[in-house]
Amino acid sequence: MQFSRARVAVTITVTALLFTGATAFASPSDAATRALSRFDDGSFEYQKAPANSFSELGTGQGIGPWQVTSGTVDLIGAGFWQAAEGDQSVDLNGSGPGTIAQSFTTTAGTAYRVSYDLAGNPQLGPSVKTGKALIDGQDFQDFSFDITGKSSTDMGYVGRAFTFVATGSSTTLAFTATSPGAAGPVLDNVQVQACNACPSC
Repeated sequence: MQFSRARVAVTITVTALLFTGATAFASPSDAATRALSRFDDGSFEYQKAPANSFSELGTGQGIGPWQVTSGTVDLIGAGFWQAAEGDQSVDLNGSGPGTIAQSFTTTAGTAYRVSYDLAGNPQLGPSVKTGKALIDGQDFQDFSFDITGKSSTDMGYVGRAFTFVATGSSTTLAFTATSPGAAGPVLDNVQVQACNACPSC
């Protein structure tokens, strides 16, 4: 049987389109996997708390890619108090001290810079809120914030940063409150960058 060049060309084109289509349909899944493996949602925006209010979350509950791994924390909704970036932030003390953590893909031997904005719940004591930043369970930075003179409309966020060298293909970053009570350190705008992608480490 003989085919014209035109029919052969059509057959090749259709086959190429089908192959391309199959590749295209596979890509979103691959992209989703990559999105879930990178550090994400440092501003705590993915899960919405009630506007002008907050949601208390306990151990095992999540805020986007973050997990509450101990105690309770408060996810602060838009308008409740000033956010450093976006609309929401996290008080690391819910009804008491809590811990949030996120695991993400890293390259062993590569240095990474963690930066975040820190404030404190201005509504209740103690005046000085304290906590720790941990990498794979190890204390990498202790932090404190004095709420004296601060308010819901002027939280007084300050920037904090530290670096670590990844030891494996996955790293867990955690923040935990160490001050007592129902009003703790407030986090927002958490970022993680490989040192070759950031200005200084």
